[in-house]
Amino acid sequence: MSAPTMGGLSAAVAVLASLMARFPDLPAVDVHVSTVYPDQLELSAHSGLTAFEAWREALGIDPWSVVHGVQSGGTTHRLNAHTVFTGVRLCLVGYSEIAEPVAGWGVAS
Repeated sequence: MSAPTMGGLSAAVAVLASLMARFPDLPAVDVHVSTVYPDQLELSAHSGLTAFEAWREALGIDPWSVVHGVQSGGTTHRLNAHTVFTGVRLCLVGYSEIAEPVAGWGVAS
């Protein structure tokens, strides 16, 4: 197996540039491009679920396809959604604090 190259990341970076041009007014999110999954772009919203929802809607992701989880000992919501955008797998992730920790997720009830 040959070593990954920067050129191998070009499809994901091109999708990022396209998203920035198409949706300049959407909330800024963290962006992750990886040599492990060069055909994937991850967008992560860490400041609540409003940014996640704005991106989900703009990308046309069905709300029923969003997967909800709880992590960090029951203190954090995590939403995951996936789509394909111009040939690149796009992962949308949203995080939000939970005011009352969820019992049964590593938190004493």
